[in-house]
Amino acid sequence: MPVETFEFQVEARQLLQMMIHSIYSNKDVFLRELISNASDSLDKLRLEALRDDSLGADVSDLHIELEVDEKARTLTVRDTGIGMSYDEVVKLIGTIADSGTAKFLRDLKESDDPARSSAAENLIGQFGVGFYSSFMVADEVTLLTRRAGETQGSRWASDGAGTYTIEAVDDAPQGTSVTLRLKPEDVDDKLYDYTSRYKLREIVKRYSDFISWPIRMAAVPLPAGGDDTDTEAGTDGDAPTPAPETLNSMKALWARPRAEVSDEEYHELYKRISHDWVDPLETILLQAEGTFEYQALLFVPSRAPQDLYTQGYVNGLQLYVKRVFIMGDCEALLPSYLRFVKGVVDAQDLSLNVSREILQQDRQIQLMHRRLAKKVLSTIREMMTGSPERYATLWREFGRVIKEGLLSDRDNSEAILGISSFASTHDPSEPTTLRQYAERMGEGQEHIYYMTGDSRQTIENSPHIEAFKAKGVEVLLLTDPVDEVWVEAVPEFDGKALRSVAKGEVDLDSEEDRKETETRREQQRDEFAGLLEWMTERLSESVKEVRLSSRLTVSPACVVSDTDAVTPALENLYRAMGQEVPHVKRILELNPGHPLVTGLNKVHAANATNAANGASGADGQNGADGGAAEVAELLYDLALLAEGGALDDPSRFVRAVADRLERTL
Repeated sequence: MPVETFEFQVEARQLLQMMIHSIYSNKDVFLRELISNASDSLDKLRLEALRDDSLGADVSDLHIELEVDEKARTLTVRDTGIGMSYDEVVKLIGTIADSGTAKFLRDLKESDDPARSSAAENLIGQFGVGFYSSFMVADEVTLLTRRAGETQGSRWASDGAGTYTIEAVDDAPQGTSVTLRLKPEDVDDKLYDYTSRYKLREIVKRYSDFISWPIRMAAVPLPAGGDDTDTEAGTDGDAPTPAPETLNSMKALWARPRAEVSDEEYHELYKRISHDWVDPLETILLQAEGTFEYQALLFVPSRAPQDLYTQGYVNGLQLYVKRVFIMGDCEALLPSYLRFVKGVVDAQDLSLNVSREILQQDRQIQLMHRRLAKKVLSTIREMMTGSPERYATLWREFGRVIKEGLLSDRDNSEAILGISSFASTHDPSEPTTLRQYAERMGEGQEHIYYMTGDSRQTIENSPHIEAFKAKGVEVLLLTDPVDEVWVEAVPEFDGKALRSVAKGEVDLDSEEDRKETETRREQQRDEFAGLLEWMTERLSESVKEVRLSSRLTVSPACVVSDTDAVTPALENLYRAMGQEVPHVKRILELNPGHPLVTGLNKVHAANATNAANGASGADGQNGADGGAAEVAELLYDLALLAEGGALDDPSRFVRAVADRLERTL
């Protein structure tokens, strides 16, 4: 059969130029694409040989081979796979000249629209984008192939410009070889020397290390009389020929049963992909079967990296398709609150964009995202019950980031709450789960109480929890910044409402004590009514109300928020993120049993009596109100400081305190 020459259509030439100059961001991937095609060819031959005993194919040494000629500047990628017939070459490799090319080109140019992008993606296989990536690095590409079971082969050749040729040949070996006449090296254009054995090893290690077939490269011949270790004997005094070098490990650990893989092998892979030198805390193996098949090998690190909470933190799993590396930091496979998890996901098929460098947001990705998240969470739950020490390490290192999921992953919020631990007043040394807290709740207790703050010490010394200490009611101590936010989004656990001890009113009395307590409080409200009304008016710029407290036993005063109000800490957090929120006035609570409060009440009552009798009540130093106004403001400032808050005017507070101290001496 004579050589047939075909001319690329105008739009086909444009498409090829886009492939060469626009679609791929990294020219190294041409070798990934050629090796991937070769691997597919070997897979198909193995299946065909099993189905058809009469095929007569040679399956004794299935492999992929790289052959370099530095002088001629050629690189050949050869496989011993299924190969192609003449008609298949015309159909699969020559399809780029098909009349449908114009539509493909148009779809690529208009791919900002998701529907058009999807349409273009569906045409990728027809046009052999991966094969044509060779023209990024080659001035001429020659394909030689023979289908297993046939006697005649085919040769396809093109310089990627105007034409390509196809001819039948009689001396082609089984399989396919693609020979590239390489362009000159141009480092500025990131066009490297692809006759360099070092560079080829690097590319294979990065993209194709786990391909199940051996990828071999002939070693550099040894000089005559050299070391003949691991060599094939030469003839007629020739220099010995070294055995070919296998470039890939072929150790896809995720594809092997766990019983066949040692912990050392898993740890070695973890350190390679994570760049950590400490063994992982946990190894997770997942195999999904059915209509959409994929395998995952995930690792939970033993320690958090220093940049885990920075904007530049690189996260995501390594994504493979049929053991071919696609991308190294695939964020779409796990939610951001599990960004510390490292590992590999290998799918049998996946919708990628034209260059296979970006994932399409399709149902397959969503399925993997949900399944992988649930698997990690269930593994952490198993660690809680089966290995408490390892769980404690995990929570110490990553608990803060996991709690972010309570805001972003409503579907798994119950599971996240179930694996969360918190410091509490129950045990200074051991954190508690919400389940354990609920089991310890006293009779009649309806809420899970918590308080947020900068540190455990700050919370434990806060006036807000004095009554809880006195009554022996446990309080969760939440000190992570994210705690301020998620407690607002999670109303309850297992039917029990989460409630801040620094919000609303507190009632810790038992049914037996409630009647007596209410009688006493009514008496106190009557006794302090005048003071409360006066202080509410006096401090109206700072507080919405002054009332008596049922949560204070030692401190004179504290500041609390309404049950549904935003806390000051959360206000500050929103403002730090650039979100303006209105300032919410809070409530000042007074301890009616504290000498400072009772003394202030007496002074106010005396002032009221003097005012009614027409007396000035002035004492010269303390003003017309006997210093009551200054004491009221100091009480409010002290309450703010006690909870770790900031004063509006610290210098005024310092002057007032100094003046008071001076008068007492």
